[in-house]
Amino acid sequence: MKQCSDSLSHDLIIQGLMIMLVGVSLVRGHRLGPADDELYQRTTVSVMQKEAGGGAVVYSYSPRGFNISGNKVFGPCAVLPPAVLQWNVGCHADITVESLSLFYLLEPRIEVLVLGTGARTERLDPNVLNFLKKKGIAVEVQDTPNACATFNFLSSERRLAAAGLIPPPAVE
Repeated sequence: MKQCSDSLSHDLIIQGLMIMLVGVSLVRGHRLGPADDELYQRTTVSVMQKEAGGGAVVYSYSPRGFNISGNKVFGPCAVLPPAVLQWNVGCHADITVESLSLFYLLEPRIEVLVLGTGARTERLDPNVLNFLKKKGIAVEVQDTPNACATFNFLSSERRLAAAGLIPPPAVE
């Protein structure tokens, strides 16, 4: 019994020391009350300057073209960080090193190029993909609906992204 009470008193002494050591840092000089809560409820935020535009956004696509940031673009288009341009390709087979030159000549260099190849994901010439890789540009080749979503996501993340989009054909 003596051993049990010695162990118990030892534990109480250790707990008391811990309370003394830790208790000092846990004591607050001021407790929040109802009046303090009212002060926090009146907090306001004023936006002094709105952030510059987050880049182009593809709102919709159709067999005729795209709605990009409220602008209608007919046919294939190149969406670049500063602009939206007509892109002179008819189908995925027309995507060559030459047709992609506007993407790799940009300064500052884009990080990711998203290519929408129409209704389905098409294989591109491996030489074209290797050429862009050597230029330090990652390439995502997808069907156009997914390419639009990927481009929008990358833009929302403030990545230096561009897109080459071919409208999907009409579904019959």
